[in-house]
Amino acid sequence: MKILVTGAAGFIGFHVCKSLLEKEHQVVGLDNINNYYDTKLKFDRLNELGIPEEKARNQNLPVQSATHTNFRFVRMALEDRTNLPELFKTESFDVVCNLAAQAGVRYSLENPEAYIDSNIVGFLNILECCRHSKIKHLVYASSSSVYGTNKKVPFETNDRVDHPVSLYAASKKSNELMAHTYSHLFNLPTTGLRFFTVYGPWGRPDMAMFLFTDAILNDRPIEVFNHGELERDFTYIDDIVEGVTKIIETDTVDQKTAIPYKLYNIGNNQSVKLMDFIQSIEECLGIEAKKEMLPMQPGDVIRTWADVNELISDYGYKPNTPVKKGIAHFIDWYKNYY
Repeated sequence: MKILVTGAAGFIGFHVCKSLLEKEHQVVGLDNINNYYDTKLKFDRLNELGIPEEKARNQNLPVQSATHTNFRFVRMALEDRTNLPELFKTESFDVVCNLAAQAGVRYSLENPEAYIDSNIVGFLNILECCRHSKIKHLVYASSSSVYGTNKKVPFETNDRVDHPVSLYAASKKSNELMAHTYSHLFNLPTTGLRFFTVYGPWGRPDMAMFLFTDAILNDRPIEVFNHGELERDFTYIDDIVEGVTKIIETDTVDQKTAIPYKLYNIGNNQSVKLMDFIQSIEECLGIEAKKEMLPMQPGDVIRTWADVNELISDYGYKPNTPVKKGIAHFIDWYKNYY
């Protein structure tokens, strides 16, 4: 199967590419490598896939991996309405996995334009390319943030999501609506995945796991929002990748309606208290964190918890990495990398 993975230099995209390559699929990775966070980490992820930084820096030129005959990478923006359609025409993809997006809830308060460009304009470009290239299946990243201030837990995909509390969340909800429209009008099979808090080796520097570990090891206080009264469905990267790749490898959407459109939560199926998560990091490091207790941040939510029963039923999804084990894996990687 020939698969386009966008966001290939990102945290989840890198791991999805790695898994698909091990399964011997033909993979083309795409990423614009923006500077939302340290680009060195992005280039180092690509280097793990056999793409050296000096070649990855070139715009719109596919680069062959030095270590995987079945992988190439191209630096390109989703919103590029000239080069992206040309890439689709040249490559004849079977499946598209769109994991590229401007990430981050808090950053959307500072730079809203980036979210419209990448998450709205870019996603429309992906939909148009999939439509005209007769793509068999579009799998794309949504987010648990669409649930907003929903107080009913665990979150189910049939819950109302009409009240986003950040532009990032609004952009992800927009993606789901746009995908539904294309599934309805053009019979394009689409599957949206509402990711819950993902952590693990090669993780993003703006996420709690990375921020806490980095601060504790460098003797800085960690910022604990809402005075620690937060809960998250922390999900280890391997469990996420297992679910994503199973869906990619399934030719058709398991549809229960006439429209080939589906949404799933993808998480750990449990909610963990933030203070318990911090305690597990402290125990693994053998260091007690200095804590700066802060109020709730704009755009943030108190609790997330994924109901993943549909994903279990339809794809045999099994999130089975205990939080303490996942934390240990991340810390081992962090110490080795830095």
